[in-house]
Amino acid sequence: MPLRRRQLSLALGGILAAPRIALAAWPERPIQIVCPGPAGGGMDTYARAIIPFVAPRLGNATMVVVNRPNASGQIAFESVALAEPDGYTIGVAQTPNLVTLPIERQVRYRVQDFTFIANVVEDPCALFVRANSPIRDMAGLLEAAKAKPGQLAIGSAGIGTDDHLLILALQQATGASFSHVPYSGTPPIINGVLAGDLAAGSFNASEGIGLVRQGTLRLLGQGGAARWEGAGEIPTFREQNIDVVAASIRGVIAPPNMPEALRDRFREAFAGALADPAWVREAARLSLPLRVMGGEEQRRVFLEDDAKLRELWKRAAWRE
Repeated sequence: MPLRRRQLSLALGGILAAPRIALAAWPERPIQIVCPGPAGGGMDTYARAIIPFVAPRLGNATMVVVNRPNASGQIAFESVALAEPDGYTIGVAQTPNLVTLPIERQVRYRVQDFTFIANVVEDPCALFVRANSPIRDMAGLLEAAKAKPGQLAIGSAGIGTDDHLLILALQQATGASFSHVPYSGTPPIINGVLAGDLAAGSFNASEGIGLVRQGTLRLLGQGGAARWEGAGEIPTFREQNIDVVAASIRGVIAPPNMPEALRDRFREAFAGALADPAWVREAARLSLPLRVMGGEEQRRVFLEDDAKLRELWKRAAWRE
């Protein structure tokens, strides 16, 4: 073979082999999991819990949760969207939050551009009060709200979150009017309820069920189509004649344009972890309501929510 042709052949061979070598060596540094909620919240809980089951399936990778709860999760979602698709940055995300932000404001991402990896949880929306609150049930909450329209304070994790949309749905379904108080995540809502600054807190069932069992909070109602078995004694809103169904669907996403080989490696790792009986037991211990989906099904569900929420925004914009 002439020298020039041989040199070209070797050069092309090196270029074609490079991705395989890089992928075989990957990961060479820690993988960041960007979380749009604060430490101790529902998003943070499942992100940290799944790491021991996923990391061994990714070459014993070091995986680190990075909490960026500001701006209702916008900063977290944008940091994933703008990251290099090299596998060193992924994120946890939920609908409706990921979906509502681009509808209500200018953001630096499009939902359909993310690489979807797996869904983990479907957590019913719920309303909680202090255990010693005079409000004993949903009927009592609605009675108190109607006695003082617009004054009964209910906290949420921010405008456009599932917590906020629950409050709006309850107002529409019942005719009651609440005072909405947005926070940055669930822990400060709980603090507000316990301190008496809020009459009630709107957050997900799994995030408060531990305090219910401890006798600190009371759960008034849950937003699933059926009762979550972790709170099987608490009726749904529909069972209380309030036609509202609401939940947070939470999963794992990655930056846009992730190479297929790397995307599939993540998908296989999470699929294996989520099918692991040890993970299922750990999820039950942590009171996580599981809804496992592969990346393609997860993408379909998120985009269906995108379409539905864009129609809702046209009818009744939720931004305050």
